Amino acid sequence: MPNLLRLTFALLMLGLFPMPRLVAQSLGDEKVTVRVVPAVTAAEPGGRFAIAVVIDHAPGWHTHTNSPVVPASWAGFVPIPTTIAIKPAPGIAVGPIQWPEVHEILVDLAGTGRPEPYPVFEGTAVAFIPIEVEESASGEVALEVAVDLQACDDSRCLPPDTYTFALRVAIGPGEPTDAALFAAFDASVFADRSRWGVQPATPPAQSSGRAFFGITLPSADGVAGVVIVALLAAVGGFILNLTPCVLPVIPIKVLTISQHAGSPRRSLALGLWMALGVVAFWVGIGLPMAFLASVTDPSRIFGVWWVTLGIGLLIGAMGVGIMGAFAINLPKSVYAINPKADSAWGSFVFGVMTAVLGLPCFGFVAGALLAGAAALPPGVVMVIFTALGVGMASPYLVLSANPKLLARVPRTGPASELVKQVMGLLLLAAAAYFVGSGVLAILSERPGGLLALPWYVRVLHWWVIAAFVLAAAAWLARRTFAITTRPVRRGAFSAIALALAGSSAFVAVDMSAKARDNFWVSFDPQLWAETRASGRVVVIDFTAEWCLNCKALKAAVLNREPVKSRLRGTSVLPMTADLTSTSSAGWTTLRDLGQTGIPLLVIDGPGLSEPWLSNAYTAQQVMEALDRASRATPP
Repeated sequence: MPNLLRLTFALLMLGLFPMPRLVAQSLGDEKVTVRVVPAVTAAEPGGRFAIAVVIDHAPGWHTHTNSPVVPASWAGFVPIPTTIAIKPAPGIAVGPIQWPEVHEILVDLAGTGRPEPYPVFEGTAVAFIPIEVEESASGEVALEVAVDLQACDDSRCLPPDTYTFALRVAIGPGEPTDAALFAAFDASVFADRSRWGVQPATPPAQSSGRAFFGITLPSADGVAGVVIVALLAAVGGFILNLTPCVLPVIPIKVLTISQHAGSPRRSLALGLWMALGVVAFWVGIGLPMAFLASVTDPSRIFGVWWVTLGIGLLIGAMGVGIMGAFAINLPKSVYAINPKADSAWGSFVFGVMTAVLGLPCFGFVAGALLAGAAALPPGVVMVIFTALGVGMASPYLVLSANPKLLARVPRTGPASELVKQVMGLLLLAAAAYFVGSGVLAILSERPGGLLALPWYVRVLHWWVIAAFVLAAAAWLARRTFAITTRPVRRGAFSAIALALAGSSAFVAVDMSAKARDNFWVSFDPQLWAETRASGRVVVIDFTAEWCLNCKALKAAVLNREPVKSRLRGTSVLPMTADLTSTSSAGWTTLRDLGQTGIPLLVIDGPGLSEPWLSNAYTAQQVMEALDRASRATPP
């Protein structure tokens, strides 16, 4: 349940059913128990006390710290930090949280054979929250405490969850509740009021990261991931300037700025304000998508066939439109807006209108991007749209600083039209992926699932994708030779075309070969139990058509030697749990295993007391797990 709904439900329940002063909740079969204990039974006006948040972990289990430190080699691993938030009553001041002692465990998450230290909370971890009661307080005070955490052992993590508690502390003489529990509380925090306030006490927000087509996206705090996404988006924004609606007006806009400025320094300042206006336009487009991403769960959105199919049809329409089948026509009143660029505010609006008036050419791309961004995390959405604005605004800023460079700006013509045409064909390729995934989501609900379909039906959309990419590559090469006679340009764009054609053909051929040589059977919980009881090893690959990361992992490990031959053996039954549709039976099993997303590989056999699970694995790890599972009895 999304956090907002959980919090709303919790607040309603608190209003209907008052909770006792000391409250405990447990997570998943007593793996973790959370208690909230006040230090006193009642507090005097002006008094000070602490609240203890006690997290009891079962042996072998731990939770992430409030500020996880992930080793550099654990690429793609995004821990869920432990957080504590308090909503105090009026007249109550909340101090900074004193977090539990951190312990280091050794984990080989990267599969290198060399476990690395990872700090966690384990055993009995106690966090303290300092509370001060104002002199005017009377009656009783009610405190609401929310604890977010995720419990893990050495091989798996349970779904993260939120636990809410209601504490009522009477105002008046009181007695200590558990002196031994609060012996570790540092009361000197009451002497430093610089960090105190009535706002909720919670550590800095951290991005948990999400998945898009099953690929882990960079978190908002991951510098390398953010830089890569931003650079790619900025390049895309710069390319939008090459369209026929934008390219011709760049010199006009820059000359207008220069004429109003009167000096190079002022020209640069006004150019900066104009660039900010262009960026503001793209930020304004991205904000609704960021809001949508903040209230929806993207992890399963592409399992809804009509969502995936609808996005594909929308992107397909955009691709046809950008190639000239139809056009976006702005109202005439928009063209009548002509702000003067002789002031900071005027230049800012001038930049906004510059981006708006380019919509007839790049509106198709913006629309397709909006559709695809519907399932992205809010932070990533804003990075993409902001960087698009920076990329599109960069020529205006550079040329305003040095107007002499205007002589080198290319003019509109066949080259800018070629950009639109190639972009349109690539959009059609993207549309084919979405439409194909949507159709397969529908077919996956038939008896037998996708594996009951002929292999060529399962990969047909990959050949349609390849056809559109090949068409884009051929058109790019052909038109380049018609537009320019310069050998360097012909060679560069021919190389790009060749790379596009080769990569698309390789993917289609590779997908076809794997589908034709399929040795996996459809997942069946009863077949799992029967095979396990017979003494054979069961391997279950939880995957989906829309999960590109699942496909990449399977191709790199499960469909290669030596794992492939081992899975083909008579002592192993490999099963595919296809989750392309949200109604797939495998989703229930996935949740029963304590997992929330894919990819996931499960290995079970007589040599294991519990199934082996992994979201990211190497060939060596899989072979070792198969060896352990094939033993006659667990060690």
